[in-house]
Amino acid sequence: MVHRVLFWTGFGVAVRFWQLGLEMRPFFNRGSLWAYPVFAGVGASFGYWLQGVDERQKAILDERKQVILEKRARKAARDAEKASV
Repeated sequence: MVHRVLFWTGFGVAVRFWQLGLEMRPFFNRGSLWAYPVFAGVGASFGYWLQGVDERQKAILDERKQVILEKRARKAARDAEKASV
């Protein structure tokens, strides 16, 4: 989980560098240093949200996998019962 949040934090900072580069402004101007934590925080919150989405999707997929495996086991039992009769 931490790696995803850290990646998106770095991505937010990289976006700030890219923005200043496009504007051809200095990267470390004293008046605009406050924006780096803002961009990092937005990126980190996106990474945290994305981690939650991933966990919810994984839980849904695991549940569906269990249902399918149970269904296959029931079918195999029925087929084995028909074959023995």
